[in-house]
Amino acid sequence: MSGNKRRLVSAVGVAALVLAGATGCTFADASSESTPSPTSSVNPDPGADALATVTTAQVDAAVDDLASSVETAMDASGTPGIAVGVVYQGDVLYAEGFGVRDLDSGDPVDAETVFPLASVSKSIGASVVARAIDEGYVSWDTPVADHLEGFALSDPYVGSHVTVADMYAHRSGLFKHAGDELEEIGYDRATILERLSLIPLAPWRAAYAYGNFDITAAGEAVARAAGEDWADLSERLLYEPLGMTSTSSRYADLESRDNRAMGHMQLDGEWVVTPDQRQPDEQSPAGGVSSSVTDLTTWLSMLLAGGEHDGEPFIEASSLVPAMSPQIVGSPPTSFGSRAGYYGYGFNVGTTAGGLVDVNHSGAFLLGTGTVFKLLPGAGLGIVVLSNASANGVSEGIAARFLDIAQYGAERRDWVPLFMSVFEGESEPFGSLVGETAPADPDPAQALEAYTGEYANDYFGPATVALVGDELELSLGPTGRWALEHWSGDEFVFRPFSENAPPGSISKATFDGDTLVLEYFDQHDLGTFTR
Repeated sequence: MSGNKRRLVSAVGVAALVLAGATGCTFADASSESTPSPTSSVNPDPGADALATVTTAQVDAAVDDLASSVETAMDASGTPGIAVGVVYQGDVLYAEGFGVRDLDSGDPVDAETVFPLASVSKSIGASVVARAIDEGYVSWDTPVADHLEGFALSDPYVGSHVTVADMYAHRSGLFKHAGDELEEIGYDRATILERLSLIPLAPWRAAYAYGNFDITAAGEAVARAAGEDWADLSERLLYEPLGMTSTSSRYADLESRDNRAMGHMQLDGEWVVTPDQRQPDEQSPAGGVSSSVTDLTTWLSMLLAGGEHDGEPFIEASSLVPAMSPQIVGSPPTSFGSRAGYYGYGFNVGTTAGGLVDVNHSGAFLLGTGTVFKLLPGAGLGIVVLSNASANGVSEGIAARFLDIAQYGAERRDWVPLFMSVFEGESEPFGSLVGETAPADPDPAQALEAYTGEYANDYFGPATVALVGDELELSLGPTGRWALEHWSGDEFVFRPFSENAPPGSISKATFDGDTLVLEYFDQHDLGTFTR
């Protein structure tokens, strides 16, 4: 990955990767596929017809395989803890925990252990919006600006017309992960949403770019329409009526749980509890839900039942079906004959190699979460896998193996190593100087006082360069603080470490008179500061 490419780590749904695993659209290899058994009868709905057949016997075999599958994946990756839940034809067939929820305490994971879900929150939040639509607060086509006072984008027309649906489908024109860099340096939700108006837009409704604060803006608009806080609205409309007592959209609730999975990451080759746990409240509608497999199997059962719960209507199909249907191409074909992947409203939608619709989403925190759910609505089958390790593809690999056995009777390929290799590539350190050795004979810097001062930037706010002792310190936003190390001439470096900057990242800070360019914050040409 290029050092200047935006990282796929901050509450990212890993949409393209999940679809690749489900459909083969990226990793297709026809020679490796076993031939699925033909269906015994043609589905009366031609649009739902498929050659793959999910049978009770195959689902039972897939469930029987789970313990071995999980243990193999944990051994291969070092993941400390995993929980898995399976639902089929309205029944919860499996809900188990493996390993430990905290390497320091050694406490075990079980079906009630609460994990941060990262971007699986997007699909849960879309379910909240669907219920809010049923309550009459909004529709999918309601403009965000109708209820989110002051909301604007750089194109005034788009800002006033972009809808809840547009934001949930990532088709607003904002760049990938827009706003994440502001959250990283400590800005609150209101400030981040306000500054989205400073971002140049790609064509509206023509370009897909995955993000968190587009969905957060939409969720906030829905909450304002209902006159409630987003977390309160989610609890009232979804968690409470479904009996999801361990589920919340507030970090404080996760933090207070006794049976809580701590995030883990690898530092210096060793798995450790992440020093600073991920706190995603500012992007709660997109990445802030925490839950257990016990609660999530209830939610998945409702989705697979077409919006019914306990045999009663819970979400109208007219509100839920659009969210779980293709609305924009999320991952275009990469070669002739490969499948496309699609995004709905907070859900990935694809097609398995056997022809079954696959609805799914992943969640990923570099600071210690890897989650996924996958549904085959036509078969009434779903699986959720939660892990407490820096996202490494293990959850996706376990889910892909399970669905292979359920559809074809055997795993078609070894998914865990494949997904692990993809995730490893997506978590490389940032920076054009990564791997470079500092110059042995650098050009001299000016006197350090020559670089000090406040450098203005509308999007990021002012950057302050101050002399602290005998070195320069860079301050940006409420919490961004880094030492500046001299590299050569007027070029310095700093070493970001955060949800978006894996260990080993290094960024140039280049001074040119009264101008300062911060490489890490210039990935979308917004990182120039003027004194």
